[in-house]
Amino acid sequence: MGRRSLFTALNALVHTSDPAGGPATEMLPVIDDAFAVRVLDLAIRLGETMLVAGSPASEVTLTIVRVSGVYGLDPVHVDVTYNSITVAHHRSGEDRPITLMRVVRGAAPDHARLQRLQALVAEIRSGLPLDAAALRFRGIRRTPFRYQQPVAVSAQALLAVGVAVMFGANWLVIVLSFLAAGSAAVTQFLLGRARVPFFFSQIAGAFVLTIVAAASPLLRATGWEAAMTMRPSVIVASGIVLMLAGLTVVGAAQDAIDGFALTAMGRILELVTQTLGVVLGILAGIETARVIGLGLEAPTEALPLGPVPLQFLGAGLIALAVAVINGAGLRIIVVSVALSVVAWLGYVAAASLGFETAAASGVGAFVGSLVGILAAYRLHVPSVAITTAAILPMVPGAAVFRGLLGVVESGDSPATLLTGFSTLAAAATVGIALAVGASLGIYLGQPLRASLGSVIRARARVR
Repeated sequence: MGRRSLFTALNALVHTSDPAGGPATEMLPVIDDAFAVRVLDLAIRLGETMLVAGSPASEVTLTIVRVSGVYGLDPVHVDVTYNSITVAHHRSGEDRPITLMRVVRGAAPDHARLQRLQALVAEIRSGLPLDAAALRFRGIRRTPFRYQQPVAVSAQALLAVGVAVMFGANWLVIVLSFLAAGSAAVTQFLLGRARVPFFFSQIAGAFVLTIVAAASPLLRATGWEAAMTMRPSVIVASGIVLMLAGLTVVGAAQDAIDGFALTAMGRILELVTQTLGVVLGILAGIETARVIGLGLEAPTEALPLGPVPLQFLGAGLIALAVAVINGAGLRIIVVSVALSVVAWLGYVAAASLGFETAAASGVGAFVGSLVGILAAYRLHVPSVAITTAAILPMVPGAAVFRGLLGVVESGDSPATLLTGFSTLAAAATVGIALAVGASLGIYLGQPLRASLGSVIRARARVR
């Protein structure tokens, strides 16, 4: 008997157990087709709205699986692509699975709606009945965007003001940045109402920005001291940050890391296309300005940032503007502003230690996203909302403009042309560093957030 027990123990250490030989202890809930379709319909609509509002594909997938599991549908297979979501549930003993598909019709960031959706998912996991959950979801989906269009346009202009403040611009450049960005935002809004593709809206907006910047030196005829010392390149740089504000750099990187290749490729292609629109608009504006005699002076070196206090003030203004543009409520706005200061503090600290611009930007994005995901858990706000606002002040708008201007003004000088391309490559490196730093902060923050939640629940039980 002892030898048989020893042999059984050794066999268990070497071989895996046969599940077919074990007792069938799983109890399958009785769910009819109609109920399963209602559950899947609610789950996939939740996922679709989250994806449109800016959530990464991994979070959308996890939400659909969790909501379906709460109502007894397990397993559920989810396929998220750039413009569609497919959900399937195959019950034991059935010939065919129940499959639903929703088409995702473009991104429209709305972080207030995303926050309400997260709260609804939390209530569902706490036991909210299906009928009540579906009713609550319909109410959330029909909720209009929080801000009127004039407020959104003013926020876009305020974003450009924040960039100008970071560069230590004088009052005249700040005013011109506000007017130029506001004009570009109005132009894009009108083109959007006319159903013009966003690619052409990017071209038009960048063109307007460049023309305003090219015409700004005419104010020197007034004799104002502010006009004599103004830097027109700051106006275009602030507008470039505005144009790139809605691009899904972090989302594309996170989807690629998560293994959602189609979604990542779709977002990356959108990012490249819309950035190309900005480039074409700036190039068209520079050439038009040259033809009519309003040529821009190409800066010979990187635009210097202003005093450190102004840098933090500008970062806060940018975060405030981005939060309003994305329809955030007061809580998200406050957290975004605070987090942008934290992220910029990480950038300044890294730069003071001798890090290059790209590396320092990556450190700032990492710090901002790491703190942001912890703050999002504690304050019940979407992490994507505050992370986007935190890293946007580090977008290299000035470097993009300086590189493009160098390429256009190079003429027959190979050295100037090479310098322009080198500057553009450095700007692309900063963008990659921002995406990698933000994604790394999110992934390292998730286990920390889980540990924090375990500690909080343990203390609650002790009390």
